[in-house]
Amino acid sequence: MANFYGHFTTGVVLGAAYGAAGAWYGHFDWGVVFLAGGLTAIGALTPDLDSDNAVPLRELFSLVGAIFPLFLIPRLRRSGLSLEQALVILFGGYLVIRYGLLAVFKKFTVHRGMFHSIPALLIAGLAVYNIYHHDEWRLRAYMAGGMMLGFLSHLVLDEIFAVDLAGVPRLKRSFGTALKFTSSSWLATGVCYALLLLLAGAAWTEKRDDDPFRIEIRPGRLTEGLLKKRW
Repeated sequence: MANFYGHFTTGVVLGAAYGAAGAWYGHFDWGVVFLAGGLTAIGALTPDLDSDNAVPLRELFSLVGAIFPLFLIPRLRRSGLSLEQALVILFGGYLVIRYGLLAVFKKFTVHRGMFHSIPALLIAGLAVYNIYHHDEWRLRAYMAGGMMLGFLSHLVLDEIFAVDLAGVPRLKRSFGTALKFTSSSWLATGVCYALLLLLAGAAWTEKRDDDPFRIEIRPGRLTEGLLKKRW
């Protein structure tokens, strides 16, 4: 199994490459590029939120608790809340993640459980997509892609390190516990897929003004067009 620094280094390298790709091909500005690169590095550490090691666990939740509420800023700016009200929500979000969600993870998750899985990877990406509000869906997808790329790198590294190459190559007991779709716990699997469907539904039903896949038909314009063709 790759250690914390191995995952972090991989995430930083991938984040730099992902940010460069966004600047070159997507023509995003430096703020978007650096934010997406940072999300890639965070994504590379995210699967270890179910770690049994207390110190990295607290550090990870502190980092996630500080970063993710900031993604609510675009939504809060449009909500009409005052600056003080927005700050209360941001600080409350940090407390919920840092202490509330941490307690839930410590009690109900096991290392290499469903949090190390393909559905969890999709959940992480959809969470970023739904939390980060922007008029341009392409930018939201870019942010979510960075998180998923980092998350995937963690799972792949865990599987690579599950192969013992000393002497005769053999598979360790941990092989297959990262890149998976289900776990031995049907409850954990069911909760994971329920959360995945919930986030996917939220992303699908949210209205976007610039969504290229949404077609708006106005009866007045349709009738006007038909009359012109007829007469």
